Amino acid sequence: MARRKLLAGAVMAVVIGALGVVGITNAFAATSGTLVSSLNGKCLDVTNGSTANGNQPQMWSCTSGNANQVWTFADNGSVQGRGKCLDVANNSTANGAVVHLWDCFDTVATQKWTLNASKDLVNNASGKCLDIKDNNAADGAKLQIWDCAGSANQKWTYSGGTTTPTTPTTPPSTVPTNPTNPDLGPNVSIFDPSMSASTIQNKLTSVFNSQVSNQFGNARYALLFKPGSYNVDANVGFFTQVAGLGLTPDQVNINGHVHVEADWWPDGSQNATQNFWRSAEGLSVTPGDGLDRWAVSQAAPYRRMHVRGSLALSDGGWSSGGFIADSKIDNQIQSGSQQQFLTRNSQMGSWSGSNWNQVFVGSPGAPAQSFPSPPFTTVGSAPVIAEKPYLYVDSAGAYQVFVPALRSNASGTTWSAGNPAGTSLPISTFYVVKSGDTASTINAALAAGKNLLVTPGVYHLNQTLNVNRASTVILGLGLATFVPDGGVDAMHVADVDGVRVAGLLLDAGTTNSNILLQVGPAGSSASHAANPTVLSDVFVRIGGSIAGKATVSVEINSNNVIGDHAWIWRADHGNGGTVGWTTNTARNGLIVNGQNVTFYGLFVEHYQQYQTIWNGNGGRTYFYQNEMPYDPPNQAAYMNGSTQGWAAYKVADSVTSHEAWGLGSYCFFNVNSSVVNAHAFEVPAVSGVKFHDLVTVSLGGTGTISHVINNTGAAVNSGHQVTSIVSGP
Repeated sequence: MARRKLLAGAVMAVVIGALGVVGITNAFAATSGTLVSSLNGKCLDVTNGSTANGNQPQMWSCTSGNANQVWTFADNGSVQGRGKCLDVANNSTANGAVVHLWDCFDTVATQKWTLNASKDLVNNASGKCLDIKDNNAADGAKLQIWDCAGSANQKWTYSGGTTTPTTPTTPPSTVPTNPTNPDLGPNVSIFDPSMSASTIQNKLTSVFNSQVSNQFGNARYALLFKPGSYNVDANVGFFTQVAGLGLTPDQVNINGHVHVEADWWPDGSQNATQNFWRSAEGLSVTPGDGLDRWAVSQAAPYRRMHVRGSLALSDGGWSSGGFIADSKIDNQIQSGSQQQFLTRNSQMGSWSGSNWNQVFVGSPGAPAQSFPSPPFTTVGSAPVIAEKPYLYVDSAGAYQVFVPALRSNASGTTWSAGNPAGTSLPISTFYVVKSGDTASTINAALAAGKNLLVTPGVYHLNQTLNVNRASTVILGLGLATFVPDGGVDAMHVADVDGVRVAGLLLDAGTTNSNILLQVGPAGSSASHAANPTVLSDVFVRIGGSIAGKATVSVEINSNNVIGDHAWIWRADHGNGGTVGWTTNTARNGLIVNGQNVTFYGLFVEHYQQYQTIWNGNGGRTYFYQNEMPYDPPNQAAYMNGSTQGWAAYKVADSVTSHEAWGLGSYCFFNVNSSVVNAHAFEVPAVSGVKFHDLVTVSLGGTGTISHVINNTGAAVNSGHQVTSIVSGP
């Protein structure tokens, strides 16, 4: 919708029309005055005069000439104080939703209000009344919306004269999103059951052929299936997402395979250790031969899948690290050569195979705890988890994003009993990021209260993306990628409730960034236990495609954050000139300063100092996979003071409570095999710090790790390549 122009000095008269609603006789003018409550005779007031987005107005004793108590009724339906609009937080229409101030936008329905003849100030988006919370008659009382009940805390007297309101900011997009046929850009293919199998197959094959070995290219694809049944074969290559658009997996049936092979490996060894960056989500798969294959390593999530048969996780050659969540495999999962793997909140008929580190959390059918022989770490439930948001098509054909609910002590899938618990967000609440968008347009959308649906592509940022609104959803399709340029940070998430960031790759730019992803500013202290921020399939890459640099990849300062599958990777291989000890420099992969932060499936590799630093209390990690940097040129370049090397996982000496299950750290010092790392895990020896089921490996005997945790555990080197211990320190 085009912005309406507001003309200074135009004349307006406020009248009570036939419908009993405040009317405007001139569409280009407005009035300013006070809003006085019938409950207590106090005035609606801009708290502390602050014009910051999110400031919550209050009730305060009326004082003459107080600019904080002057409110403008604009012709576009907004109510403005100190140039900001009265707005309902998170676009909510629920009883109890917080009323705050925000930048003014013509197209945001929760910024539109009507003062009727009954003295109700009604929010146009919800039909609910501006309400003084808890009937609080004191100075400082806050506001909410609530069903109109005719009570004194919902009655307002307004008096004012003519003025010119603030001009609303131009919205980031003047074209409304079509709910049944959204424009998701050229790299999203949407398949319908009415399409011929050959048409669909040709597209699947074409994308695979272009992506089969394209691990450092810029192409990104999402291949999406509407509910129905299909007779196709989906071979999934690099930077490709194959997903169903049903609310539950069984609404999209693939009679065939949705698979990953290692055929592309040049020497014919079927080595899957570089099968990265791809995903399968939300599909029911019925393989004709009874067996599907997902031969992958890092950053290849397998979510909300139902395999009506068995699933193999390797292709005959090596495979190293994968992630399954919220899935059901009717028969057997065959891990084959998988060196380490996490299966979370999934159900299986049985499991076959083991190597170094197989971890199961909340997964019925998993093998019993038996580490280290065989090396199965089995935890009965996930203490707190929320599944990844996803795009789906509802029964009316409209596109929505489903945001799964938070679960506690969770076992099994979210959909075993039918539709999962959670919230559906219309696609109209999302800004669809496409080619041509910049950091400026994306930030404008965020400031307007929009969620983000990021279509497949590589987006360069010349300013940090700022996520300030609680419960914002940022969902990437086809491993959408953000590259910060000029040394800016890629994304900052404020210390607010319930942000969901999912399906993104943050690829460091060639000028060093301080932090790629920061969740909460330094010093964050609020509790978010009831509605935590969740990071799902959020990946980081330093080098490989370009000679990227970043001091810290991910810093978590907020409390109660949940990480659900993160590969934080300083590249050990890539395009020419993008990898080297002084080329793709990166100090730390993950720093956790927040309290009660939980990670499932944490992969951190090749950083040059401490790879993971945990400073907050109450931390929990379920599955940790690490490789030390391959490329220290000599021992002198890889020293922590007088200590040889840097631990893969450092828990600060000040921490009194921390627990972790199923951890592995491996060395392969191939530039200089004489390099030694003193220990893989460095933690305080206190009763509240507990590590379970740890393994260290010298890959091919190339390099040495002297101890597993602190000074416990035998060295791994060319003469003894694997050490496992059940607990530490």
